[in-house]
Amino acid sequence: MKTSKPPVVLCFSGLDPTGGAGIQADIESIAKHGCHAAPIVTAITVQDTHNVVSFKPVDASMILKQARTILKDMPVSAIKIGMLGSGETVEAIYTLFRQHNDIPVILDPVLAAGGGTPLLKKNLIDAINTLIIPHTYIMTPNIPEALQLTNTKTQPETAAKVLNKMGAENVLLTGTHAKNFDVIHKLYSQYEIQKFFKYRRLNNEYHGSGCTLAASLAALVAHRMEPINACQNALDFTYKSLLNANSLGGGQLIPDRNI
Repeated sequence: MKTSKPPVVLCFSGLDPTGGAGIQADIESIAKHGCHAAPIVTAITVQDTHNVVSFKPVDASMILKQARTILKDMPVSAIKIGMLGSGETVEAIYTLFRQHNDIPVILDPVLAAGGGTPLLKKNLIDAINTLIIPHTYIMTPNIPEALQLTNTKTQPETAAKVLNKMGAENVLLTGTHAKNFDVIHKLYSQYEIQKFFKYRRLNNEYHGSGCTLAASLAALVAHRMEPINACQNALDFTYKSLLNANSLGGGQLIPDRNI
C-alpha cells in the first residue's frame, strides 16, 4: 500500500477530440509528473490536427459547481488554466480565487488554436487581464499572446514586463514564434529576465505543446518546485514529447507524453 498521496492539480481546459491538446494533454502530463489531475472541461471543441472548426463554452455555473465540489473534497495543490472560452467562465474561476487564494495558479492564456482560429468570446481578454492574471503564479504566453494581452505592438520583452506589472508573479515567455535560429524561452519576474532556456528549433508543428508545458509546470509546482527549476524541467519534458511526437492526422504532430 502506498504511504504517500500524489498532489492534486485542478485543471480548467477545453476538450480536444484529437487528444493532442486541452484536457487530455493536461491529464497525461500531470500524471507523468506523479500528480493526480482533477479535470474540468471549460469548452467543447470541434477540431482536427489542422485547426479548430468551432467551439461551445460549457455553462459557467456548472464549471463553478464542479470546482467547488472538488475543492471541498480534495487537497488541491495547484490550479492549471488553459482555454477559457468566455468571460462568464473567467468570472466563475475568479470566484474560486477569492475563496482559495493560497493555491498557486498556472495560466496558459490560450487565445487561438495552433491553426489560427480565435478561441475567445467578446471581452474575454479584458476579463483575463482583470480577474485571472493578478492571481497567477506562473503564466506561459507565447509571443503573440503576450502582445495581444498587453496591447503591445512590437516588443515581446516589454509585454512580458507589463504582464508582471499586471500581477503575474512569473512570466515564462515562450519563444517558438520568434525568428531565432534556436528557440529561446525567457522567464521574467519582478520586471527582469531571471533565466534563458535555449532549445534546438524543431522542423515540425505540434498540437498541444503549450498545454503540455503548462500542465507540467502545474504538476511540478504542486510538488513545491521553485519557478526556475520547474520551468527547466517542464520545458525539458515538453521538448522530449515533441521529439517523439506522432503523425496521427494530416496536420500538426501530437506530442508523445508517455516518454
